[in-house]
Amino acid sequence: MKTKIGVLFGGQSAEHDISICSAQSVIQHLDLNKYDILPIGIDKKGTWLFFCKDAFLSSIQQNHIPTLQTKNAHFPLVFSKPLGEALSYILKEKCDVIFPLLHGPYGEDGSMQGLLQLANLPYVGSDTLSSSICMDKIITKELLKAANLPISSYIALHSKDLININMIIANLSLPLFVKPANLGSSIGINKVHTKEQLRPCINEAFLYDEHVLIEEHIEGKEIECAILGNLDPLTSLPGQILPTHEFYSYTAKYIDAKGAEFQVPASLTSSQVQKIQKLGIQAYKTLRCEGMARIDFFLKENGKIIINEINTIPGFTTISLYPRLWGISGIPYSKLLDRLIDLAIERFKRKQVLHTSYSNTKK
Repeated sequence: MKTKIGVLFGGQSAEHDISICSAQSVIQHLDLNKYDILPIGIDKKGTWLFFCKDAFLSSIQQNHIPTLQTKNAHFPLVFSKPLGEALSYILKEKCDVIFPLLHGPYGEDGSMQGLLQLANLPYVGSDTLSSSICMDKIITKELLKAANLPISSYIALHSKDLININMIIANLSLPLFVKPANLGSSIGINKVHTKEQLRPCINEAFLYDEHVLIEEHIEGKEIECAILGNLDPLTSLPGQILPTHEFYSYTAKYIDAKGAEFQVPASLTSSQVQKIQKLGIQAYKTLRCEGMARIDFFLKENGKIIINEINTIPGFTTISLYPRLWGISGIPYSKLLDRLIDLAIERFKRKQVLHTSYSNTKK
């Protein structure tokens, strides 16, 4: 009997379109001899859309960054709050495992993971807690710092804080980076070169989140490493990003076909590879990740390695680094998807033995 896979994508974040690209690629690479596939889209208004696989793929294949169209859905499903029993019933009837590909808030931040846990369904990737932690760049840094893992210098701001431009520059110097705390795909991120640029860039970041991260600029190689597993994770060979833009921006990632080059695997010494892989595992376990993650590093000219960010739902297009890194590490795309689904089921079964009621029988 085939396993029924619900591929969940879209969502109400600024990364909506990228999520659809990831879903398209995953659906095309899932083994049809093993799986029945149900594409499940969420549009920007929060409407759930259930697609026929072939109709979904044909409706978006003409676009570089497609957009969900309600008219292409097999049927739309609009829920009143709370979602309650209806969603749980439909998902459990149609799906054995959910593969979330919701990048950004309302999908990668623990929101959807909590909903799927309430529905008592296995799902790919980290749980509610670690998804939430890793989505927030500030909380991630604070926990990595507490674990004595190497991170960059930073300042955290809230939208209600008084902003002291001179203090920020005195502490971090120029150039520096301004980032929304809870967003990915380099949306809202700016590299700041002058004092005059800083406040407008902070204001832009606050359009996407009420928490903003100001971070020192690090000169060095941008290195990526993919992690796969639950309690005993594996690491891929590292790869290097060689952006042709000033940094690896949204445009460089998704719009400009020549926005970056990738050295896969990265040209590193065996010692550097081992250190990056070790730090990757340490960060993954510190933040209680499971299933998968892509970890971004900087390798400074003096040899010091800095952990930059952790992405619990990395991109899954054919050019995305997560599947590419596993490809050169011996796990091709389709087999990688098999393993991720197996890990979801493995964790679900592990959690099922935990008690959900209490009886005080001790005497």
